[in-house]
Amino acid sequence: MATVGQRGASSPRELTRMGDRISFVYLERCILHREDNAITAEDANGVTHIPSATIGTLLLGPGTRVTHQAMSVLGDSGAGVVWVGERGVRFYSGGRSLNRSSAMVEAQAVKWANRRTRLEVAREMYRMRFPGEDPAGLTRHELLGREGRRVKDCYRAQADRVGLTWNGRVYHHGDFASGDPANQAVTAAAQCMYGIAQTTVNALGCTPGLGFIHSGHELAFVLDIADLYKTEIALPIAFDVAAESPDDVGSRTRRAIRDHVNNVGLLKRCVDDIKRLILSDETDGDPTEDGSDRVMLQSDHGLEVESGHNYDDGRIYEVDW
Repeated sequence: MATVGQRGASSPRELTRMGDRISFVYLERCILHREDNAITAEDANGVTHIPSATIGTLLLGPGTRVTHQAMSVLGDSGAGVVWVGERGVRFYSGGRSLNRSSAMVEAQAVKWANRRTRLEVAREMYRMRFPGEDPAGLTRHELLGREGRRVKDCYRAQADRVGLTWNGRVYHHGDFASGDPANQAVTAAAQCMYGIAQTTVNALGCTPGLGFIHSGHELAFVLDIADLYKTEIALPIAFDVAAESPDDVGSRTRRAIRDHVNNVGLLKRCVDDIKRLILSDETDGDPTEDGSDRVMLQSDHGLEVESGHNYDDGRIYEVDW
């Protein structure tokens, strides 16, 4: 058997598309290792094999240890790895972009760099979150105000639906247990949604730091994407779980989120939503469907030329003005 260093990296066409993967797998109190192209999770009950290419996000809870070889295959497969626990989500690792193209990050940067298009994307995100409202013409401050009211209303409506008393969103950083069951469930649901959004953003080759609503944080765009599904998916499930029982709210919420997002195909929807937000109508084809590793060189007037050549020959390129 070849050692890890002797194995070649998987080509883009050998990897499972993000929309076809398991949304996330949560593990705790186990040791993660690698066997061929599978992750093995070993605990007191034995060893479980998990094909690495089928994982969208691996959530590592308390008591987990992971080997270098395991991280190697996860990175090669394009899977995201997030350490989670009472202190919330910390993204410490990520796989390579599954499409190996810079087209998505370039399109994201173009829309982000222009204030007008950045605001247009923010308005489109609002439309996606709250169907039936038209935010055309609203300023950023007006968008934030409307979003705040809608989320508050959603908290109250979900609490009334399941018969819980709701005293507002309260979360003390580093003290998960201090919140009531409903707040604990909301925090656990948010952890799952951040992990899913982070992995999808990375897999498509976008940059997590260029947000259209959130700003100033390395995961600003991840927070933007996770919020698209907050009122539709995360909050209803969180309040359902909290209403069932106050015991073991965190793990039950994660399992409920996992089952639901797999049933509704959220990863595929998340991929499609990011493309809808980032790519312009004039984009030629889907850049994420190109499975080739193609490196170009930038020339003048927006012209790109093939890499791997020496252009010190005085050639002049024709440009159609």
